[in-house]
Order: sequence, then C-alpha cells, then structure tokens
Amino acid sequence: MRGFLKLAVVSLIVSTVLLSGCVTQNMENAQMQNNQIDYHQNQMGMEKGRIVGNNGDVNVSLICENIDAFPKQPISEEEKKGLIEMREEEKLARDVYLTLYNKWKLQIFKNIAESEQTHTDSVKYLLDRYNIPDPVESDEVGKFSNPKFEELYNKLVEKGSKSVVDALTVGATIEDLDIADLKNWISKTDNEDIKFVYENLMRGSRNHMGAFVGMLERYGANYTPQYISKEEYEQIISSSMERGYNR
Repeated sequence: MRGFLKLAVVSLIVSTVLLSGCVTQNMENAQMQNNQIDYHQNQMGMEKGRIVGNNGDVNVSLICENIDAFPKQPISEEEKKGLIEMREEEKLARDVYLTLYNKWKLQIFKNIAESEQTHTDSVKYLLDRYNIPDPVESDEVGKFSNPKFEELYNKLVEKGSKSVVDALTVGATIEDLDIADLKNWISKTDNEDIKFVYENLMRGSRNHMGAFVGMLERYGANYTPQYISKEEYEQIISSSMERGYNR
C-alpha cells in the first residue's frame, strides 16, 4: 500500500512539472507571437504616411497619390523649366554616385544612388502630369540632354576619383547644390503639387547631406558649404533624419 501511495505521489509530481513546463512554453510562445505582432503593427504604423525614408529615398507610389490629390493648376514656362532641370539634376546625382560606388565600393554611394532614382522618378511623374517632354532621352549613366549636366558629371567624377575623401566631398557638394536649387525653384512656383514634391525631395537631400558629412567625419575630414548658408548647413547636420508625411 505504501509503495502504491509513493508511486502515486511521484506520478503526480512528474505530471505537475510537465504540465507546468507545457504552460510556461505555451506562454513563452504566445508572448513571442504577440511581440512579433506588436513589432509588425508598429512597423506598419511607422511606415503609414511616410514619404521620405531613413535613407532619403522617396516613396514614389505615395508621393504620386498625393500629387493626384492636388488640383491641376496652370503651369508657367518658369515652372516647366524648373521641372526639366530638376529631372536631370536628380539623375546627375544618381549617375555620379553609381560611378563613385564602382570606383570605391562604399555602400553609401549605392544606397543614395538608389534613393536618387526615386527622386528623379518623382519629378518624372510631374512632367507626365503636365505633358512636358522628358529631357532624359537615355537612362545611360553620364548622358544628359542639357550639356551643363554632362559637363558637371565629368567634373564631379574626376574629382571624386582622386580619393575616398574627395568622393564623399563630391557627395556633400551635390546635395548642397540640390538643396539650393530646390529652394530656388520652390520660390518660383505657386503650384501646390510641385511645391509638395520639391519640399520632400529637399528633405531627402538634407538626409543625404547629413550622411555624407557623417562619413567625412569618420575619415577625419570636414565639409564647407558652397551653395547654402553656413547657418542652414549647421542646422542640417545637427538635426535628426527627416521623414515627410502625407499632406
């Protein structure tokens, strides 16, 4: 009888331990699943409405949706000129970065080149919206309709091929120029859709500039702004990444 009771007690203890283990494991699995769900929900919430990403890239699909929501306004010759210029200027940035990536294999050039593709695509959508002929007749790297961009491409690539620091300086210079030009064209348009695109491209360019300047600092080098003011430059490099959201 005692043996039977002893066996029964042992069996009960073992069963309790196993059940406890199963419950604990199930709770851990449930918690893991909840954490994964929370993570994905948080990611979806963070991405919802975001137009400019961490890398300065533009969500082209989202920006096009926003463009379509604006009323189509009359467009001036000056506004057309601005769109044509910025279409090739954003391609210029992409082409220089692709070339410098092939030269130095620094990931920053590949990442930002991909980002610049979204910038030039966004301007292309505006060109189509206003039935303006696309100046990018060839997507070939280094080829431009406007001779000034081809000349600038060759000049920047030549400088950026001298050293890694020179290459990163070229990157910062391009973003410096891009910000200044976008500000200029914003001042010359009253079309809300064009302003919206330019403002988001400028957010991306400021993110790009911050990234290039940060890399230069790793190499013990600095950048001096050439097109924007020193005050604006200091504000850019001391600020966190910009995002940009739906209107």
